[in-house]
Amino acid sequence: MRLNVDILGAGPDLVMLHGWGMNNAVWSDFAARLAARWRLHLIELPGHGRSAPPLSDKPDAWVDACLAVAPRRAVWAGWSLGGQLLPRIVMRAPERVRALYGIAASPRFVVGDDWPHAMPVELLRGFRARLEADPSATLQQFLALQVRGAVGARALMRRLKQGFAARPYPDSNALAAGLAWLRDGDTRADLAACPVPVHWLLGARDTLVPAAVAVDLRALRPALRVEILPDAAHAPFLSHPADVAEWLHPDEA
Repeated sequence: MRLNVDILGAGPDLVMLHGWGMNNAVWSDFAARLAARWRLHLIELPGHGRSAPPLSDKPDAWVDACLAVAPRRAVWAGWSLGGQLLPRIVMRAPERVRALYGIAASPRFVVGDDWPHAMPVELLRGFRARLEADPSATLQQFLALQVRGAVGARALMRRLKQGFAARPYPDSNALAAGLAWLRDGDTRADLAACPVPVHWLLGARDTLVPAAVAVDLRALRPALRVEILPDAAHAPFLSHPADVAEWLHPDEA
């Protein structure tokens, strides 16, 4: 399961993982900003963008595929689904990771008895049913949710659509597997036990990952550093690129 990696810039190594249904084009403007001080390794998840379709729907198989194309040791950043995978990556290969940066992500995306600040599971179940009936319309709806509430939402939506359309349409099995992980995945234990520094960034207007989850994250891992951008939604690197670039500092490298 060979994954596509776009490499640019110079400096300490930074691996970046995109979110569900997306590809590396979503990073383009933001990556150009980061490349002045980082050597970026933008990995496209299995079945997304130019990466080969997944051979397995198991999360660890995707984690291992990412590690296979990553530098020997790096800082790792992940957005949304990519951020959910980060704690598993570091526990799978702790010697490969210097620090984690989660962007608009959660170790558990859906509500649970002990995890109240999250997405209703019915929402993801509905997405799965609609994905089977009309994949294109479902992806467009998900894109709209990512910018809902953000300042300049229409312009952000255009940029997300452009990024989505810039590369091949995602593989249907990869989309189904990603939705299943968002619904069922839980990397809270990995995050709590993670042996490297962890930083988290949330958007106060995010409708997919409520900013109130910061309370739960700090309870789970008191040393975790959480920041909340007041006017950002689910794609803060698009709406607030300078703020997110400043937050992603190379000191941990």
